[in-house]
Amino acid sequence: MLKVEIICIGKLKEDYLKSGCNEYLKRLNNLCKPHITELNEFKVSQNPSQSEIDECIQKEGSLILSKIPAQSFVISMCIEGKQLSSNELAEKINSIPLNGFSHISIIIGGSFGLSDEVKQRSDFKLSISKMTFPHQLARMIILEQIYRAFSICNNSKYHK
Repeated sequence: MLKVEIICIGKLKEDYLKSGCNEYLKRLNNLCKPHITELNEFKVSQNPSQSEIDECIQKEGSLILSKIPAQSFVISMCIEGKQLSSNELAEKINSIPLNGFSHISIIIGGSFGLSDEVKQRSDFKLSISKMTFPHQLARMIILEQIYRAFSICNNSKYHK
C-alpha cells in the first residue's frame, strides 16, 4: 500500500482544522498509509530582516530534508508549482507507484516558503491556487485533494 506523508512546518492550532484533517486522515486509512510529520517553526523577530528570513528558510529547509525518506517521490507545495485539476492530481498520484515509488512525501513549508535545496529535491512542484491560503488550511486542502484523487482512481462516488 502506498505511503503518503505530509511533512509540514508548524502545528495545527485551530480545532476546526484539526477536526477536518483528522477526518481526511481517517478516510485515507482505507486507501493508503497516510502520515503527518509536523516540524517546529523557526522563530523570527516581529519585523525580521532579510538575513533573518533567509536563515529561517535555510533552517526549516534542512529540517525538512532530514525527514524525507531517500526513496520517496517528493511533491513540494510552492507558488511557482504547477496547478492541476483534481483529475490531473489523481493521474499524477496513480502514476507514482507505476514508476517504482512506494512513498510520497508532500512538503508544506513555513510562512516564508521553501529553501532552494528542498525545491531541488522535489520531483514535482504543486500549487494549490494563485490565491494565498494559510499554511494550516493548505494542509487540510491537500488532504482533501489526496482523498479525492484516491476516490477518482477507485471510481468512488465522492468525486462527481
